[in-house]
Amino acid sequence: MTYCVGVSLDAGLVLTSDSRTNAGIDNVSTYSKMYQCETTPDRFLVILSAGNLATTQAVIQQVKRDVHEGKPRNINNMGYLADVADYLGEILVNLIRKHNEQGGFIADATLVLGGQIQGREPNLYMIYPQGNYITSSNETPYLQIGESKYGKPVLDRFLTNETSLEDAAICSLISMDSTMKSNASVGPPIEVLIYKRDQFTTPKHYKFDAEDPYLLAIRQEWAHHLNQAFRSMPRLETSQVQPNGYLRAL
Repeated sequence: MTYCVGVSLDAGLVLTSDSRTNAGIDNVSTYSKMYQCETTPDRFLVILSAGNLATTQAVIQQVKRDVHEGKPRNINNMGYLADVADYLGEILVNLIRKHNEQGGFIADATLVLGGQIQGREPNLYMIYPQGNYITSSNETPYLQIGESKYGKPVLDRFLTNETSLEDAAICSLISMDSTMKSNASVGPPIEVLIYKRDQFTTPKHYKFDAEDPYLLAIRQEWAHHLNQAFRSMPRLETSQVQPNGYLRAL
């Protein structure tokens, strides 16, 4: 299983991913699900991936090959992020179809493309196995792939377009920790990439192992404050609100 989240803000982008590709009693393996594309100086592109590992690896290899061979259509000669999303969608569909024809396994995968092309706004695109895509919005400034349900509430509560890059990164790590708490198939190392808009240079990139002091501090502080908040909730027996019949029946 996988969990990846991308956040699109006025200040730039934050992308976070786990690295667990298989989990069992005696079989845990890891593989980075975040790929920072090698691009020309006028653009910055990152791909997050979830789903069949063979498919996602093949997508990345095709992207690299098209750049290396100078294909007429590659990530370095497209003028819009939407064009890059279309291109990745076509590669994804073709590879899924090829793998499905071989039979024996589910080849589906989902991608998140994040980045900026000079003269355009930074943005995020979620690319489905069918090749179509959606973008983030003012109402929902983030996109998730993989095991998304456990980490969604904290994103909904705290993220807005005006959120700072650092706060968004911390929020994403809390979202990741909540997911790891509820699903053992999502796990470290955890990668966080912070891109400031219009920079087009190497972004801040962090990688946290399971015992990293900062990751542990985030987990402990979040758990501590959640516990404090829970214990400060108004008690039913001292509430001034009269319980209705349904509550009395409980």
